[in-house]
Amino acid sequence: MTKSPESPIMELPLLRGYAPYTLAGFAQFRAVIDTDGAVPAKLKALFAAVAAVDRHHLALARRELERGIGNGLSVKEATAGIIVLTSLRGEAASFEFAELVADCFGKIEAPAAQPLPEAGEGEAVANFKAYWDGVIPTPLAQLIRLVPSAADAYYLMRKGSIDANPLSPKHGELLLLAILAAGYSPMAATHVRGARNAGATDEEIAEAVLCAVPSAGIAAWMAVGAMLAPPEEGGLPR
Repeated sequence: MTKSPESPIMELPLLRGYAPYTLAGFAQFRAVIDTDGAVPAKLKALFAAVAAVDRHHLALARRELERGIGNGLSVKEATAGIIVLTSLRGEAASFEFAELVADCFGKIEAPAAQPLPEAGEGEAVANFKAYWDGVIPTPLAQLIRLVPSAADAYYLMRKGSIDANPLSPKHGELLLLAILAAGYSPMAATHVRGARNAGATDEEIAEAVLCAVPSAGIAAWMAVGAMLAPPEEGGLPR
């Protein structure tokens, strides 16, 4: 594994002079994010890069992506970030990360374009019921009722983000979680459940969430951490 360059924040003179505790804590967070653990370091770099794009911190996103490449991240794996940002944050964020991927990897030979799939009759509803234990969330139920074709579109983008992602479904869920943690989103609960159902351990979930700390601070953990408590202590049921 390539040794990660030290974050520029560790060299800020005012922090070095006045804030040794802050820097010590930051360095320990970085040690978790930068090294192989429950999640491989190359994927944690990808998660951190995509979370940084979500927060519009493009210089940080570049450093994280370059770190991932140094640890063996492939173009195909990096494409997962473009896919998930397209679904979760829309066109602008997707283009920003796609430009970073092209710039950091250099010349890229993309595979031949694939035909666009269509959702079959009832396919979206069946997928939603399977994912949400038989109870379709109210916003999706209303989308099905009011604009059925948009519900199909939602299903296709969900499938692309999780089931047809270049990463495994488990790591696709963890990537989604890193972005949601960076945005302090209550939607994180959905993907904590999804990650567990895809086989992720709570240690893997924790490491994925911590990948949001460089771009969103320790509040990113506070937005999600309680969900991992035992159910009797208020955490999400397993």
